[in-house]
Amino acid sequence: MLGISTRGLKGGECLCPIVSFGCQCQSSNQLLFSSNPNYGLSKTSRKLKVSRFKARFWESIRSGFLKNNSTQVMEAPPDLEEEEEEPMPEEFVLIEKTQPDGVIEQIIFSSGGDVNVYELQTLCDKVGWPRRPLSKLAAALKNSYLVATLHSIRKSPGSEGNEQRTLIGMARATSDHAFNATIWDVLVDPSYQGQGLGKALVEKVVRALLQKDIGNISLFADSQVVDFYRNLGFEPDPEGIKGMFWHPKY
Repeated sequence: MLGISTRGLKGGECLCPIVSFGCQCQSSNQLLFSSNPNYGLSKTSRKLKVSRFKARFWESIRSGFLKNNSTQVMEAPPDLEEEEEEPMPEEFVLIEKTQPDGVIEQIIFSSGGDVNVYELQTLCDKVGWPRRPLSKLAAALKNSYLVATLHSIRKSPGSEGNEQRTLIGMARATSDHAFNATIWDVLVDPSYQGQGLGKALVEKVVRALLQKDIGNISLFADSQVVDFYRNLGFEPDPEGIKGMFWHPKY
C-alpha cells in the first residue's frame, strides 16, 4: 500500500513531499488535484488542448460527455498501437556552480527515466525510507508513464572524462495516457534541500503531462506539505471529494 513519508526534511522545509512505495497509509494524507492546468507554461508555449477546471471538478473528469444533451457523439477509437506516444525525454542543466576548490558542479534535470535502482535505494536511505525489494522498485519505474531525475555532476579541473555523477532527486508519474495522471515519489537528497529542487521537479513533471494533453493531475501529500503543493497549483479535496484507500488490516 502507498503512504507518505516526510523524513529527511529539516525544519520547515517542504522540498521533499514524499510518497513512498509500500508504506502504510496515514490518516492525515490528502489527495490533491491540480487546479491550474497551465501552471508553469509561458505565453509563448504552444497551445494545449487541456481540459480546464471551468465549472465543476467532476465535469472535467467526465469531459467525454456532452453537457445538457442526451445525444452522445460516437467517435471511432484510434489505433492505439499507432497513436501511442511516450513523453519526449529532455535533459538540461538546471544549476551550475563552482566550488571554492575549483570543482564545477552541475545539477542536471532529465526526464529520460534512466534510473539505477541501486542509486535510488541509496537516495531512499538518505531520506529515511525503509528498504524495499529492488525488483519492485524496478517494476515501479518501468511501469511509470514518466520518470524525472536530478543528478549532480562534479568536474574537477584538468580531469576531463572523469566526472562524478550522483542521483540526488527523483519524481515519477503514472497515467492512463489520456485523461488522468498521479505524481508519486518526489524526493530530494537532504544535503540538496533548500534550493528549490523539489519545486522544480514537480513543475517540470506537471508541464510534461500537460504537453501530452493530460489535464487531471493528482498526488498524495502529508498534512505538513499541503501548503507546498497549494503553491504549485494543487487543490486539496476539491468540492469535498475525498480520496479513498484500501489496505490490509493485518
